[in-house]
Amino acid sequence: MKPDKRWTLKSVDSAVINSLYDSLQVHPAVCRLLAARGITDFEAAKTFFRPQLTHLHDPFLMKGMRKAVDRIVEAIEWHERIMVYGDYDVDGTTAVAVVYSFLKRNYKGELTYYLPHRYREGYGVSKQGIDFAHGNGYTLIITLDCGIKSAELITYAQSLGIDVIVCDHHLPDAFLPPAVAILNPKQADCKYPYKELSGCGIGFKLICALAINWKQSLETVYPYLDLVATSIAADIVPLDGENRTLAYFGIRRINEAPCPAIAILKELGGVNRALAVSDLVFVIGPRVNAAGRMDDARKAVELFIETDPEKIKSLAASLHSDNDDRREVDKMTTEEALAILNEDIVAQQRKSTVVYREHWHKGVVGIVASRLIDHFYRPTIVLTSANGKATGSARSVSGFNIYEAIHECRDLLDNYGGHFYAAGVTLSTSKVDEFIERFEQVVSGTITEDQQTPEIEIDAEIPLFLIKPAIYNLIKQFEPFGPANMKPVFVSRNLLDFQGSSSTVKDLHLRIVAQQAGGAITEGIGFGLADKYEVVRSGYFDMVYTIDENEHNGTTRLQVKVIDVRKSR
Repeated sequence: MKPDKRWTLKSVDSAVINSLYDSLQVHPAVCRLLAARGITDFEAAKTFFRPQLTHLHDPFLMKGMRKAVDRIVEAIEWHERIMVYGDYDVDGTTAVAVVYSFLKRNYKGELTYYLPHRYREGYGVSKQGIDFAHGNGYTLIITLDCGIKSAELITYAQSLGIDVIVCDHHLPDAFLPPAVAILNPKQADCKYPYKELSGCGIGFKLICALAINWKQSLETVYPYLDLVATSIAADIVPLDGENRTLAYFGIRRINEAPCPAIAILKELGGVNRALAVSDLVFVIGPRVNAAGRMDDARKAVELFIETDPEKIKSLAASLHSDNDDRREVDKMTTEEALAILNEDIVAQQRKSTVVYREHWHKGVVGIVASRLIDHFYRPTIVLTSANGKATGSARSVSGFNIYEAIHECRDLLDNYGGHFYAAGVTLSTSKVDEFIERFEQVVSGTITEDQQTPEIEIDAEIPLFLIKPAIYNLIKQFEPFGPANMKPVFVSRNLLDFQGSSSTVKDLHLRIVAQQAGGAITEGIGFGLADKYEVVRSGYFDMVYTIDENEHNGTTRLQVKVIDVRKSR
């Protein structure tokens, strides 16, 4: 049986719940869900449930925005050559597609886009990219989803007479690059109200500012919200504040008037219903990402900006094929990494996991790191070899800042960057063993006991009789779900297996028919929870779950998706 996970019921001020109940007149459980999301009064609830595009912040509140707009306007007036430069993942490719497409509509001069090759150039601004710009007469580069840590390379660009505008959302260092403008709300002195935009989100704010400057209606930029929503979902940024508004209207656009690229990727992914954030994460995102992982990320940008229906179909099919290849490589690499770790007794005793093989495909190491955390719940880095260096991706566990842990090892690294939960590193192959030991020292010295146990955060405890369409319809209004606004998780206690009806499915999954005192009965499925069958069969148990709809033979009914069960205490 799998070890028990930590169940944590979110702490919420009961006075806030009561105040929300008085003003909203909805069930206290719903008021608790709102309070747990920092929504404390009627106006905040109204904004949450009824987002408006007018809620978006003025783009000129972002430090550097006026300078960026003025430099772009100057470049257009002087017929300069402009290059839009972006990272090779979903966030970067959507950002390039948005900014390039908007500029293309407003500038008839020389305009191009550039994405570094994952294997030949690596992450972020590359010398090869700058040399390409210089060799072809481009005098302005707009970086998207990268550049904030490229001070040396931007200094090099400057020495060649190339100005750079940096649009990035990664954490800045103390020393910023010498760009003509930096758009990054995480700059210490940036007063922009919302700090967690995606890279594409910052690109979107740039085109909003350009539209305002050119006295164009913002209706001209709203068609790009489908790509912004895709970036928000795929880059796992918080779905609160401005991101929630952007995602809300982006998903609406995806389901009402999607760009042809997303419509075809949806079809190839076998989805025949309205898309949700989870579909952007697991259906659209992987196919877009596969271009940069397995081949060339330019294909993803080409797909988004192409207008010929046949070419769009061809490019989408190519990305779909790349994703199939990625799945196979991902599976083989994960199996090999697990075998290595299962045979290494020393590695099994560590608080961190760092595993390295030269032949692994660089495009899947981040995915493999995430899969290893499912087996060994601890901060994980998977390394491979590229261009004579060890390079790889890091993933973390709940509450542990892996970027800071890597930062403590910076003297051993050639390059690194990332977020709280995900990062990338590059180092000399000769330093891998030393890095493994140093990283383990840092992690073991800072990780807490709680951070070493998988945690399930629970929004509210409810009785089974509350699982009704009325409550579910209110919960649906909490969408779109994602970080900072996850699908509500509930716990119900002191349940019994109804008339011995629960069973295992294919020896992997657990089908539960639960009954609570008073007669309320609910059905649910727990994927991968077959080993908890005896807990359900042997007496009173508690159950953690989300509420979902199940459609079968044209009939839709509510059921629960079981996350975990344990004996009642």
